[in-house]
Amino acid sequence: MSATKRESWGSLRKLPSGRWQARYPGPDGETYTARTDDDKSLTFLTKTDARRWLAAVHTKISLGQWEPPAVVAARNRADAEQEKARSMGFEEYSKRWLQMIRTEPNRSGKMRAAGTVRSYAGKVTGYLVPEFGDTPLKEIDADRIREMTDRLDQIPAPLNPKSKFNGITRPVLIVLMMILRQAARDGVIPAAPNVSIPRQESVRYDADHDESEDVITPVQVEALYEAVPNQWAIMVQLAAWCQLRRGECLGVQRRDIEWHDDGSATLHVRRQLNANTGDYTELKSEAGKRSLSVPKLMIRRLKEHFNEYVAPEAKAPVIPSSPRGSVPLSNTRWGYIWADARERVPNLPHRFRFHDLRHTGLTLFAQEGATLAELMRRGGHADIHIALRYQHATMSRDRELADRMSVRVAATIAEAPSEGETSQPDSAGHL
Repeated sequence: MSATKRESWGSLRKLPSGRWQARYPGPDGETYTARTDDDKSLTFLTKTDARRWLAAVHTKISLGQWEPPAVVAARNRADAEQEKARSMGFEEYSKRWLQMIRTEPNRSGKMRAAGTVRSYAGKVTGYLVPEFGDTPLKEIDADRIREMTDRLDQIPAPLNPKSKFNGITRPVLIVLMMILRQAARDGVIPAAPNVSIPRQESVRYDADHDESEDVITPVQVEALYEAVPNQWAIMVQLAAWCQLRRGECLGVQRRDIEWHDDGSATLHVRRQLNANTGDYTELKSEAGKRSLSVPKLMIRRLKEHFNEYVAPEAKAPVIPSSPRGSVPLSNTRWGYIWADARERVPNLPHRFRFHDLRHTGLTLFAQEGATLAELMRRGGHADIHIALRYQHATMSRDRELADRMSVRVAATIAEAPSEGETSQPDSAGHL
């Protein structure tokens, strides 16, 4: 067994292999054997090499620069991981990001819906990975993103090839910036590029499209009701007169309709039929959960629909795929039914959607004098800016009231005893 050689500070020992080992007392009272920066055993070829290393450690301790080998190794490993992350390619990091959003809650503490995750994944695999591939995240700057944006803008809009906007660029850019901002939070990049997201533009229509063109008359709503097969026709009434979204219509169950002794009814909106998963899911926001008075004009039809097509169970779908069935009509199948019905009604606005029935109903609701708060509640809106779009309809009502006031005021003036020479209004109320 090799003898240990005492030094003025620390000790040296010659190993059976002929190499030298160094040991020293640390300032923390522990005795340490020479270790590498990654905390592995360190030996020396000669005694002089070992003594020189020992002297260097003594100097570090004297200057207060010494740290335990395990601490140094941990920091080095962390630095190496960070450096590896900084050189990580987009495709690798985007896979990690997708896994994170599948398994971790968002900032509000809720898990993301399966349809949302699927939508994000589609943007990543369909557009972003083909664009960036293994490009290091740190190289994806504002200029690089602008190049991608220009290429995406050249893709024709599937719904309207003549549209200036394709409905693709903005959602892809949103997902990219979500990934880069998370990378900044993870320390992979110093900060996300300063890129502004373009505002949402209409894809279905040209820039000069007037939203009032999406509104149809009650007579046209009735024609659509008549055009849909009887067992599903109530969908038109629910969308137009209860102002429900498509998923909300398909999500209504027998227990959600509350009948009252005076012949009225209340509709409780509690869930939706998710178009992505085909299952019942929660509504997108708390504002979507609401109770609505069912208009008198559809009470009789709703009762008849219940009697003929809705099963007696409390959870039976109000819009079943088959009469008195337990399975709700799917979003896809309704899409075909709606397309056929729409073709049978003449003079509908170009590209009139089922969702435009809801827009029609909310517009008429606004014309009756509903306040902004009442519109938001009726439509289940969480965003005041969305509800504001329906108040454009109140301008026609405002004009009508202003004209009526004008006629009344003019008539009052005309009937008043004349004092001197005054201008007399004509029959239309013009002074």
